[in-house]
Amino acid sequence: MKGTIIRNATVVNEARTFTADVFVQDGRIAEVSERGISGLRDVNEVEASGLHLMPGVIDDQVHFREPGLTHKEDIAHASAAAAAGGVTSYMEMPNTVPNTLDRVLLEQKYDLAAACSVVNYSFYMGVSNTNLEEVLYVDPRMVCGLKAFLGSSTGNMLVDDPDALTGLFSKAHMILAIHAEDEATVQANTRAAQDRWGDAIPMEQHPLIRSAEACYRSSSNAVALAREHGTRLHVLHISTARELELFSPGSLDGKRITAEACIHHLWFTDEAYATKGSLIKWNPAVKTQADREAIRQAVKDGRIDVVATDHAPHTLEEKSRPYMQCPSGGPLVQHSLVAMLELVRQGVFTLEEVVHKLSHAPARMFDITGRGAIKEGYQADLVMVDLNAPWTVEQGNILSKCGWSPFEGQQFSARVIKTWVNGELAYSDGAVDRTVRVSDSTDETLCTSSLGSDPGLWGTGGTRG
Repeated sequence: MKGTIIRNATVVNEARTFTADVFVQDGRIAEVSERGISGLRDVNEVEASGLHLMPGVIDDQVHFREPGLTHKEDIAHASAAAAAGGVTSYMEMPNTVPNTLDRVLLEQKYDLAAACSVVNYSFYMGVSNTNLEEVLYVDPRMVCGLKAFLGSSTGNMLVDDPDALTGLFSKAHMILAIHAEDEATVQANTRAAQDRWGDAIPMEQHPLIRSAEACYRSSSNAVALAREHGTRLHVLHISTARELELFSPGSLDGKRITAEACIHHLWFTDEAYATKGSLIKWNPAVKTQADREAIRQAVKDGRIDVVATDHAPHTLEEKSRPYMQCPSGGPLVQHSLVAMLELVRQGVFTLEEVVHKLSHAPARMFDITGRGAIKEGYQADLVMVDLNAPWTVEQGNILSKCGWSPFEGQQFSARVIKTWVNGELAYSDGAVDRTVRVSDSTDETLCTSSLGSDPGLWGTGGTRG
């Protein structure tokens, strides 16, 4: 493989920002030099003066809808959107059709990704009320973690049996990621809304139906179970200020209980339902400005350990249905990095904080060796951005199969210029690598990939993860 030198890049890595040359060879970072690199022949040269180079984003929560829901999204389209957004690795959820509740179905998802994913991938093993024995057979080296829905969301994987929960929390042999909303509270709130509005529940009621109390009841119960049993617990998509009291500030060192925030909870507030409506209907719901500000602060002080997307597309037709028939979720994987960089411009975060929460911390949390940082010997998963290249999200530049974004019409100041995955250009100047051919068909995926070999946990480029 011909080497590449990225020259004069402003590197953001491990709490430092500095100018350096970065030499990539055989899919890995061979040298990082602040003095410059010379004497190399037969290499590609990429001039990066005025541009920032960061480790690729690692997204620990996406729903790419394949198999079974490919009218909404599929791995080919979603991974292309990921590459365009600087996301070089993703962890995909089990609430596809069929639900990923056994090893055969898990293996099938790896095979699907091996055929067409543009970026690195891993998959969660799903948990139900009845499959604990199957879950415990899963090799922790072959999946990113276990996923349990403690509140019903998209799909039908609710884990609510007390004995099943005790068994899961006491025996989980790897990281257990949870969706935490108290089902009884949500159902009671739903009935009250139906009594008042019938079939015409306003979308603005979503954060009252999927209430702060529902979130806290579930997450606090999960944290109590984890403390009782010593479970390695990861609470996904925190949406309320009150939940933050459950988590410790500071670094990941020694933490057994961690938390994630998602882009929509860091960006939107309940005031946006008036204009965005169902496009920001997620579970858990986008809530108040006070909740958003508290979550932002928790990202900074370490109570929130990682930032992800919960990329979960539906079609516009589905999102246009009345409240009770309208599914929750939306596409975000293409815009997570630029949204976080916009918050840097607004003074909410620093560049170093963004890189830590999007790249360093997920790699460390999930024990991903050799990714998530710009270091010699690491896989060359890199993203180059121009912090001063304004552009506007519109249908013509959205790569998710669903064809829409809650950010449509939003101008971002930063633009992803190039994304390397294992040293190969997966995205460059507006185009996904053409070795990946994305089909518009809902029943087949016409794509191939040449992104290199499997370096361990993360499958990529046609190899098994």
